[in-house]
Amino acid sequence: MKIVGQAARMNGLMSAIFTQMDDLRQARVCEGKDVITLSIGSPDMPPAKHIMRALTEAVNDAERYGYTLSKGNADLLDVIASWYRQKFNVGLDARNEIHSLMGSQDGLAHLSLCLVNPGDVVLVPDPGYPIYTAGPLIAGAEIHYMPLRPENHYLPDLSAISEDVLRRTKLMILNYPNNPLAAIAPKEFFAQVVNLAQRYSFVVCHDFAYSELVFDGYRPDSFLSVPGAKEVGIELHSLSKTYNMAGCRIGFAVGNARVIELLGRLKSNIDYGVFYPVQQAAIAALSGSQQCVKDLAAMYQRRRDVLVDGLKRTGWNIPKPKASMFLWAPVPTRQSSLAFTVDLLQNTGIAVIPGIAFGACGEGFVRIALVQPEDRLAEGVNRVASWLEKL
Repeated sequence: MKIVGQAARMNGLMSAIFTQMDDLRQARVCEGKDVITLSIGSPDMPPAKHIMRALTEAVNDAERYGYTLSKGNADLLDVIASWYRQKFNVGLDARNEIHSLMGSQDGLAHLSLCLVNPGDVVLVPDPGYPIYTAGPLIAGAEIHYMPLRPENHYLPDLSAISEDVLRRTKLMILNYPNNPLAAIAPKEFFAQVVNLAQRYSFVVCHDFAYSELVFDGYRPDSFLSVPGAKEVGIELHSLSKTYNMAGCRIGFAVGNARVIELLGRLKSNIDYGVFYPVQQAAIAALSGSQQCVKDLAAMYQRRRDVLVDGLKRTGWNIPKPKASMFLWAPVPTRQSSLAFTVDLLQNTGIAVIPGIAFGACGEGFVRIALVQPEDRLAEGVNRVASWLEKL
């Protein structure tokens, strides 16, 4: 029997730690254990009723089951442009500077195929969401990791990137508010990035998926709000977390018209656009009342406080983030992040993700997703307190 080979581009596309942790979690569940799952960053709440109503009405329209435009219907593009202008004071040409996506990961996976030739350099954050590395690897890029360290407020040290690397760079990927770090970036940093990109002629892709999950009055700046940013980059957004629409797979890319055109050209050869009823749900989400977003952010802030304040009483000190749906927590024991995560699951029934899963610079930390109700998080605090006392 001939064994099926593996394409070289699959090398490095490994999710071993994520798979290992989920296997361990499921094994505990099969044993009848009560597991508090804080590992997967999937919203545990439904969309607002007006969003579900728009989806339902469109699904019941028998004429709306055909192919859609890859770029997105005109009504959706107009609503995205209006939303961006209201939220971030960024003007967008709805026809040339916006493209719908099947979730922001769609754009992140395909962008390098549009911009990068084998051997070109892509600057990727470490720690970082896995698709930031996977997309460039599929395109045959050379990855240059930008360490994100607490002493630099989890911003890449742009001055540490060598001249040789910068001359070969075609793409830089950024993400603020950040997953997994829950870090934020000031507008001044974005201005430095724009200057660097203009000097060395590379594209910047800013993943802005967590812009609305913000706390304590904080408001993040759009990368595109920096003068000159649209000349060098794009920004990706997703409705998955902001509107609890993760399973709908709807997002969008905005910014530089040339990059948007290239992304659209590639996607037109791969898919036929987002299902019409999902686009209608997105229109309802972006153009309707934003009270649901404010309520969601307030809920995540309460969850943050339950965990951070509660765990502080156990001696586990975790910084309070200003945004996102995650905590980036230092390992409180003298263990690797993976060993601690396994012990935490086995001894407390709490599942989190070891920092090493997000890159070498993630060692020493774990990511905790705020995706359980407050009473479950309080129960988790009690379990951790009992376990750490024994240690």
